[in-house]
Amino acid sequence: MSAQTKDYENIMLSGALTEDISLFKEIFKKDAVFRVKDIKVRANESFDCALIYMDGMVDTAQLNESVICPLLVNTVPNTCDSVCEYVRTQVLFARDIKTSENLSAMLSGVLYGEALLLIDGSKTALLIDLKGWKTRGISEPDDERILQGPREGFEEAAMFNLAMIRRKLQTPDLCIEMLKVGRRTATMVFVCYLDSLADNEMVEKIKKKIGKIDIDGILDSNYISELIKDKKYSLFKTVGTTERPDVVASKLLEGKIAILVDGTPMVLTIPFLFSENFQSDEDYYINFWVSSIGRILRYFCFFLSVSIPAIFIALSTFHGELLPTSLAISVEKLRAGVPFSPFTECIIMLFVFEILRETGIRMPQSLGHALSIVGGLVVGQAAVDARIISTPMLIVIALSAISGLMIPRLKGAVFYLRLLFIIISGIFGFYGLSLALAVTVMHIISLNSFGVDYTVSLKRADSQSLKDTVLRAPWFNMIKRPDFNKKTIRQKRGDL
Repeated sequence: MSAQTKDYENIMLSGALTEDISLFKEIFKKDAVFRVKDIKVRANESFDCALIYMDGMVDTAQLNESVICPLLVNTVPNTCDSVCEYVRTQVLFARDIKTSENLSAMLSGVLYGEALLLIDGSKTALLIDLKGWKTRGISEPDDERILQGPREGFEEAAMFNLAMIRRKLQTPDLCIEMLKVGRRTATMVFVCYLDSLADNEMVEKIKKKIGKIDIDGILDSNYISELIKDKKYSLFKTVGTTERPDVVASKLLEGKIAILVDGTPMVLTIPFLFSENFQSDEDYYINFWVSSIGRILRYFCFFLSVSIPAIFIALSTFHGELLPTSLAISVEKLRAGVPFSPFTECIIMLFVFEILRETGIRMPQSLGHALSIVGGLVVGQAAVDARIISTPMLIVIALSAISGLMIPRLKGAVFYLRLLFIIISGIFGFYGLSLALAVTVMHIISLNSFGVDYTVSLKRADSQSLKDTVLRAPWFNMIKRPDFNKKTIRQKRGDL
């Protein structure tokens, strides 16, 4: 319920149809899609009623078949105690009909796509669920495409998304709780979890944090993520995001909690661990040997992406004696005639590649890939031919950029860490880089995701704790649930 609808919380209908219609017309006097349809119901003496709804938000076919036609065809006896109750139970065919006497609740229903039936002489109205707005339809998420596995993704309508999760988890243990957030939008936010697996304290903590959000509107799940996470300024995500119902179902089966926001396909999962940054959605749909190789490569690419430019700058600026003689001579020959220092070269190329990558993303898909590839080749080759940039620096930056594409969940952290390490290496060499790496590792270890240690899956060296981290163990070896789940440890047959 939004702040504006709460203003009408203590107002009731008068029972006089003309006055009640005038009240709604006054409230929505500047709303071009507000509709009122007058209907005359047959009885021994006909009486008037009116349908109030928002054009484009209700299914007009259902409105005609389930409400208007039954009201025109059926006869209401005068002997019934309550005309409103008789119409609700004996006349209308709609799937969900609620009675309401509170104007605030009526307004909330109409604004969310329900039709309101006012009956002359009754202070009680009927809210009829006839939502029928157009949706995008089920399709595979562009950013989470896989070669093997389900091809379905969430859409913007939360009810459809909840149905997709319910289809994956056909158990009464699945709990779905609704909150409304936003003073003006009154956006529906759903907290989903498996009651026998999720930590009750964590569930209450999340609901409490969401309930404390005081903002005009919630238009995407990232609003919720930024407002409830523990370390608000950390580069590393402590709240997971996904557009895939199979991923959400798997997280719930681990004892995690999902947050769905109406109006966006992006679903939040809590807690989110550091090792999840290196997991692919299809790791569980392909052979465990293949998926394990992929995970090892992602960890290695993370290290390369953030550190290889800094290592090259430290070697070429301060520690050239560590390079093999032939390699050092080759690098110096290729750098001959370049007007910039290695540090300046690296910063220039780093921002050029980021500009090309961002431009490729923002351009139409038909042009974006060609622009990023051709732009990179043309700009890079032209810069080398013009002796503005050296060939070794171009290779290092290109390798770093390509490695970063392997870990899209750490895209923001990789950019800032890479830039930070380059600056520190350019000033202090390997000593500064070693210190920066140590501080980064300590920061990662110190993080928590809603009370769960961010690196809990990497701290214990036993096989069960590492079964789904750097390597992906076969399913028959995954006997225990993740370490953060203390409620139900074993996931044997028969457990939820």
